[in-house]
Amino acid sequence: MKLFLIKIGKAWHTIKREGLIRGGRRVLTAGLALFRRVHPGDILFITGGVGDSARYRCHHVAEELGFRGFRTAITVQDNPFLPSYADSFSVFIFHRVLYTPSVAKLIERIKAANKEIIFETDDLVYDPAYLHHMDYFKVMNPLERKLYEYGVGGEILADPYVKIATTTTTFLADKLRALGKQVFIVPNRLSEEDLSIIKKISSSKNNNPKPLTLAYFSGSASHNKDFATITEPLLGILGKYPDTRLAIHGPLDLDSRFGAFGDRVKRTPYMSREKHWANVARIDINLAPLEIGNPFCESKSELKFFEAGILGVPTVATATQTFQEAIRDGVDGFTATTEEDWMEKLVRLIEDPELRKNMGRKAREKTLEKYTTVNAHNDPYYQYLISKVVKKEEGEAK
Repeated sequence: MKLFLIKIGKAWHTIKREGLIRGGRRVLTAGLALFRRVHPGDILFITGGVGDSARYRCHHVAEELGFRGFRTAITVQDNPFLPSYADSFSVFIFHRVLYTPSVAKLIERIKAANKEIIFETDDLVYDPAYLHHMDYFKVMNPLERKLYEYGVGGEILADPYVKIATTTTTFLADKLRALGKQVFIVPNRLSEEDLSIIKKISSSKNNNPKPLTLAYFSGSASHNKDFATITEPLLGILGKYPDTRLAIHGPLDLDSRFGAFGDRVKRTPYMSREKHWANVARIDINLAPLEIGNPFCESKSELKFFEAGILGVPTVATATQTFQEAIRDGVDGFTATTEEDWMEKLVRLIEDPELRKNMGRKAREKTLEKYTTVNAHNDPYYQYLISKVVKKEEGEAK
């Protein structure tokens, strides 16, 4: 009943934020995921949702592992047959899973069979001690907030049986190692489907002159403070360069002063994956601001860098540990710390079309080399998984 109420709360928030048609479509997608067929294999991903986090951390990682010969499947934690899957796989990866009776039963059966459990996270939501850093948590409705009451998956992580964790960044890996876990960093990567869509968009890209556009893709309703860190530089840019435009994609509360620029500031809601890529292709400079000193922000991956980079769009990002590891400042992107940094680096990109072009090209080269499922290289993790899958097969042979 508790999980049902939480789902009702999330569904209501989605429809309220995105409207009856678009929000209703997302809620329906989540409902249909309950009945997706699960075929036996080596590795089962269990996820708490069907959004972008599940896309990157389950579907894309499953594709990466599939290219390395693993048989994978994905299901949601609400699947009514969940406990029965303990017999069908060797390794079970839990991503943002709420600890329910059904999940507890599955874990009990996995332990009885001495199989592998891996805890997967791309955020600090597993630890309620960090929730006061999460701006979005303060505006959730009471039902939705219950999801985070004990941390998402915190009980699974705290289980001594669970010795392995996977995550996206060095920052998160260090947090998990401090809890005594062996950690494999598995970066977010683009899928073959993404690359297929991007190829079509790139081939039909219109190179006619257009107003220079800076853009921010919020992704979720939790980035107001992040964007606020660059409000002053952006107001300065819009004032200094009358031909520039600012595009805001996704939910975001904007400073009222942006209203003075009228239709030079464009707002669009959360879009489908294909439309998202089309929107990225239309911009000239990608913005990836984060609140410095906030552990939730330090946890964020370099996803915004490579999603723009794959389309040859340069990024200016806050100089978090992750972005500094991903971006070679001044070569394939820019990192910035202060408002002065942001202003200086945005001005350089605006005034130098050749710099934009070269930086975008190098960002694309790096993305193709490091951030696609087909070109992924993570041998220590693959070898670990092989050892667990082989152990099962050897046991059956005996």
